[in-house]
Amino acid sequence: MSYSTADSLHSVTLDDVRGAQKMLTGVARVTAMEGSRYLSQLVGAPVHFKCENLQRTGSFKLRGAYVRIAGLLPEERAAGVVAASAGNHAQGVALASSLLGVRSTVFMPTGAPLPKVAATHDYGAEVRLHGQVVDETLAAAQEYAAETGAVFIHPFDHPDIIAGQGTVGLEILEQCPEVRTIVVGIGGGGLAAGVALAVKSIRPDVRIVGVQAEGAAAYPPSLAAGHPVSIENPATMADGIKVGRPGDVPFRLVDELVDEVRTVSENNLSSALLLCLERAKLVVEPAGASPVAALLREPGAFEGPVVALLSGGNVDPLLMQRILRHGMAAGGRYLAVTLRLTDRPGALATLLGVLSVADANVLDVSHVRTDPRLGLTEVEVELHLETKGPEHCAEVNRALREAGYTVID
Repeated sequence: MSYSTADSLHSVTLDDVRGAQKMLTGVARVTAMEGSRYLSQLVGAPVHFKCENLQRTGSFKLRGAYVRIAGLLPEERAAGVVAASAGNHAQGVALASSLLGVRSTVFMPTGAPLPKVAATHDYGAEVRLHGQVVDETLAAAQEYAAETGAVFIHPFDHPDIIAGQGTVGLEILEQCPEVRTIVVGIGGGGLAAGVALAVKSIRPDVRIVGVQAEGAAAYPPSLAAGHPVSIENPATMADGIKVGRPGDVPFRLVDELVDEVRTVSENNLSSALLLCLERAKLVVEPAGASPVAALLREPGAFEGPVVALLSGGNVDPLLMQRILRHGMAAGGRYLAVTLRLTDRPGALATLLGVLSVADANVLDVSHVRTDPRLGLTEVEVELHLETKGPEHCAEVNRALREAGYTVID
């Protein structure tokens, strides 16, 4: 269902959010608020994490899904519900439906991570794998709704969804009444719209900052145009905010109530995820870490106390492994060097001895002997090293130069 621009501003009220909060009592957890000493020092003011990654189903999505399904008429409930999602919304709809005794069918892309597919099934939904990308999955779910009469539960483009997500904002004000800035990731805009509405209705002085991935930033051009604009082929590791077009309902609320929308790079996201894991001992997915990425990118731009909303923690272990490697590389914890040696016995052992003295851990060694660029007695060696940070990388490079090695790359 779509709404006009005029309707969008008035489609959700503070009373709606407060009603959703009562409805969610005993259903959604009041998630923890945790301080971050590292980020507080970096920003120069208190920084807190609102840990929706610890919510039931691993993300905030249960809130909106439950409010939306609970508001259906009896005949709508009898027809069942259908949704399309790569993960978080799928699990939220599945659990909400089970709690309310409503039959649910969830379409997921064929490449969806197996843990997310299994979790959605275990929460009670019938899972159907369809399409390579979410747009194809979405079309299949809408076709199913048209054929069966099942109610399509949109992930962000409905007032009830926004009201449910807005309950996070009420909790933030209760848990951190002195907050000055709230930083929240934006995909379609349901969470940001709900939080902004709830918070600004009570504390209009609080600054709301939205965060998008650079490769999936549909809001900046949309806000500039004054209406939702689609972007082609959104690309980011943060699949929770990889949305090509803002929702019609949340867009106007974001336009009116969110003070600023910032973008972050993939390096920022992976560094933020690594920081959450190492410093806060919190498992956070890339979309959930986007507010932390914004703080890391420009810490001086945020007035404290700051609340960074960690929206979810559902990350596939294989993706987590790749992201952590990426984050360590972005943080100067990996060093890849290529150099040439004389191809003689003991040459590699001598090189490794230099690296041992420099306290660099060798992760991988690759030899190339057949490249036409090499001389008859030369071998090219590529090394992947684990280091302690940028300063240590510089020390390792200096040790190699002092030992007479020429680093090619």
